[in-house]
Amino acid sequence: MTLASRALAQLATWPDLRPAAPSCGLGQAVTSAQGEIAHFHSERDVDLRLTDRAIRRFAKDLKHSGAIRIVPGSQWVTLRLDAASDVDLLLTLVSVALQAQQVWPDPADRPLVGCNDQRGAGFVKADLGGV
Repeated sequence: MTLASRALAQLATWPDLRPAAPSCGLGQAVTSAQGEIAHFHSERDVDLRLTDRAIRRFAKDLKHSGAIRIVPGSQWVTLRLDAASDVDLLLTLVSVALQAQQVWPDPADRPLVGCNDQRGAGFVKADLGGV
């Protein structure tokens, strides 16, 4: 079982989440009543929608993790699952994302921009571009 499949299986047990097809069309996703939360794009890369305000609030802490990539202007962060601790981090951030969508929702008139994978900003694409 891969780290991503383990995380996805754990999230499937959460009462506020349900599996869904990702809007970007790649991989698997989980959604809440407020919308998409996470897209599992590969066995290692997950895009998580935190909202702009939550990202700004936690940016300093998020930037210190080598497992997280923040893309300027995106409501999504990308996590690289390399170790069991990265799955724990993802589960914690999904909880933050659920709270953020309720407490600090993005303005209703703001269009939801696609996940980081659609922007070519995931770890895999960024890593290959630097080689």
